[in-house]
Amino acid sequence: MNTQSKQENEQHFLTCERDWVYFTLIAVAGFWGAYTFLLRGGVFCNAQTSNVVLMGLALGSGEWSKGLYYLVPISAYVLGSVVSELAPNPIKHRFAIRWDTILMLIEMVAMLCLGFVPESAPAQICQVVINFLASMQYNTFRQAEGIPVATTFTTNHIRQIGVGLAKEFHHRHSPDKSHRKKLATHAGMLLFFATGVIVGTIFCHLLVGRAIWVTIIPLGVVFIKLLHADLTTEKSMVEQKPSGH
Repeated sequence: MNTQSKQENEQHFLTCERDWVYFTLIAVAGFWGAYTFLLRGGVFCNAQTSNVVLMGLALGSGEWSKGLYYLVPISAYVLGSVVSELAPNPIKHRFAIRWDTILMLIEMVAMLCLGFVPESAPAQICQVVINFLASMQYNTFRQAEGIPVATTFTTNHIRQIGVGLAKEFHHRHSPDKSHRKKLATHAGMLLFFATGVIVGTIFCHLLVGRAIWVTIIPLGVVFIKLLHADLTTEKSMVEQKPSGH
């Protein structure tokens, strides 16, 4: 009975909602973080809080041109959200393939192109591209098997680990351990992000700018699995929205 219930629960989620997809994507984001920090201007492009802070610091210091520059990456992030909101319906209706799948292809092509950008080129080229991609990914992949997560940064995962540990304390004498699934998911996301950063650092030292090509491999695995689901096992479910949308 328990096995049957587990199977039914697993079938409830689309392939694009599976834990392994989210673990893979956040590892790639960790790699991006290492890449942009070490090789493309010493910044993190996966989120925009730092850009807003730096813009405020520059404007507050009277450095107007420097401050207004930060509107470029911030605007790229906004544009990524706009595109990822508008694109899903037209794509699935025209091609019978989910936006999530197309996004993986877009990211793979972008990573291939970025690998050809020389280290002497303006760092802003790679920064804006990754800002745009990170925004689309963050807005597209929202829940891992029903649990709200982020695939591009770890702040909320760290907070949720603390919440989960508090619940573990509160429920230490209770048979209710339902919180552990959520705790394990957030811990896994943090672990995979850190792993991506470590692997990214190693390859950045070995391959320099072309290190970004390494991320095409995990993105390719996700793309193939999502495409296979779109064309076969989940072909009749193309209208079903992933959790959180």
